[in-house]
Amino acid sequence: MLVMSRRTVLGTAAAAAAFGLSSKLEFMAPALAETSLEPAVGFYRYKIGNVEVTAIYDGIWRKPHDPAFIKNASIEDTQEALAKAGLTTEFMPIPLTVVVLKTGDRLIMMDAGSGIGQWQANATHLPANMAAAGIDYRKIGTVIISHFHPDHVWGLMEKGTNAPVFRDAELIVNADEYNWWTEPGRVDKLAPARKEAGKRIAQVFPTWKNWRQVQDGAEAAPGIRLIAVPGHTPGHSAFLVDGGNEQLMVSADTMYVPALLAPHPEWQGTYDQDGPMAVGSRRKLIDRVIADNIKICGSHFPFPGSGTFVKDGNAYVFTPTLQA
Repeated sequence: MLVMSRRTVLGTAAAAAAFGLSSKLEFMAPALAETSLEPAVGFYRYKIGNVEVTAIYDGIWRKPHDPAFIKNASIEDTQEALAKAGLTTEFMPIPLTVVVLKTGDRLIMMDAGSGIGQWQANATHLPANMAAAGIDYRKIGTVIISHFHPDHVWGLMEKGTNAPVFRDAELIVNADEYNWWTEPGRVDKLAPARKEAGKRIAQVFPTWKNWRQVQDGAEAAPGIRLIAVPGHTPGHSAFLVDGGNEQLMVSADTMYVPALLAPHPEWQGTYDQDGPMAVGSRRKLIDRVIADNIKICGSHFPFPGSGTFVKDGNAYVFTPTLQA
């Protein structure tokens, strides 16, 4: 089995930080950005202290440009941000990476992916890439869910039948997220674009008995603490993984497209249910990651879904991890 080494690439922002510069940086070197949309190898393994992390590629949404995607920015604004990051401007590239943690002999999956095409037709790669990484999904004992958007939870359900994929695993989620989506009458209150997903969640998830709901700050699993970052959804959560001498912030959708939101953290996505709250949560989490020197990964970062942030005036510069 191929095991890939972790390589951190330092860009102009990191150099600025090293020399103590705090003023606004004028550019981000595109050469250091992830320019390949489809990885040659669909998994990437690295260590965070005593925790083994495997990033697994599920696919990419080649989202057509939409003026509503960022509420307070134009298509031209978002294309400019993509170009500065060295990414395609033909469409909005939104990759999906799922993380599996190995602590001792325990396998913990962070979100469940999009369900083999149930979210996007080309997001189908998770099972094959997981198998290539030597991970048997039937041996996953815990699935920790950041929030109930389809690209994070449709992988919990079989297509067509809604039967549970991880029937023997414990499913852990922020209680605020679970209660909001399953509240009686919630589907009727949802916007039309969310009703279909809301109906599926409300009909299926409450029938499963393997949910465990936890609160902000709780230990979701040994060495993994829930950090509430609401706004994207009411109970959207990140998870702080303690590897002993290192930590990893599994940030889910807090900074979902870094090419856009690192230089413009004030931008509000159409999928943010509470835009101003999402912006506040974003700043708070990224500032903590920087201040405490915590490594970070995100569901929609360029694969392998991890990288580094540094302050850039009132914004940030993101440098993605590149595959070795």
